[in-house]
Amino acid sequence: MRNFTCVHDLGDLNNALAQAFEIKKDRFRFSELGKNKTLLMVFFNSSLRTRLSTQKAAMNLGMNTIVLDVNQGAWKLETERGVIMDGDKSEHLLEAIPVMGCYCDVIGVRSFARFESKEDDYTEKILNQFIQYSGRPVFSMEAATRHPLQSFADLITIEEYKQKERPKVVMTWAPHPRALPQAVPNSFAEWMNATDYEFVITHPEGYELDPQFVGNARVEYDQRKALEGADFVYAKNWAAYRDPNYGKVINTDRSWTVDTEKMALTNNAYFMHCLPVRRNMIVTDDVIESPRSIVIPEAANREISAQTVLKMILEGL
Repeated sequence: MRNFTCVHDLGDLNNALAQAFEIKKDRFRFSELGKNKTLLMVFFNSSLRTRLSTQKAAMNLGMNTIVLDVNQGAWKLETERGVIMDGDKSEHLLEAIPVMGCYCDVIGVRSFARFESKEDDYTEKILNQFIQYSGRPVFSMEAATRHPLQSFADLITIEEYKQKERPKVVMTWAPHPRALPQAVPNSFAEWMNATDYEFVITHPEGYELDPQFVGNARVEYDQRKALEGADFVYAKNWAAYRDPNYGKVINTDRSWTVDTEKMALTNNAYFMHCLPVRRNMIVTDDVIESPRSIVIPEAANREISAQTVLKMILEGL
């Protein structure tokens, strides 16, 4: 595997899962694979789980790691072509990217949607420039439209906890005070559609996702109806996708918060969230602290998803 930006880059999903569970049994089995190889992690946005889990995964494989926070301690980077650079940005991404490639063997990039241009966001302008100009394998540590390392960890977690072959997985929108990208819900939907799970998406009208990610999922506007019989409940907020409201908050209805009453409609479902989570907006304290909350094991599996992806990339070098 050269680059990793979505579920389809993994090839056979069952094989990728088998590798993930092999790694989870012995994280250091492949520690020679990354010897004398360097991972550069480039962050345009903040991170906790992604930074720690990916760096730990690289170290498990014997890699050296370099972390670059673009907005702290580096030159401000211009991303647009044709711009007269007479402002506060001292370096262009088109020079910075190949320079970064000189110092490493693999590059991870984290760059969120800016909500300035849907076209720029949904063509993955920044991530694709790294793929085009770095000369190195590139993987997404969350981009404008997808968060594949998170979704891979989500899938690993569901496979670990499912109690029947074809569980019902429900992704529900929940309220949030700020406009959040569609990357996590897009990606989660794409990965769930790559399985044979029963998959349902529920959200208020106006929060429809890009159809390419919704795929074959059943969309239900009645949250309670959607949650009936669910085995897993994945809560997440996202801003509107459709024009003219792209990137906007158009609803903060607190009745969509996942609480004990909502979880009682399910088949004693496990609760999932990618974290960080706004308590008592997205989910109530009692739900996220309940024995059926698996947000911590889910976060722990971020190390496993990252290590599996890095292993597959290193094997292709």
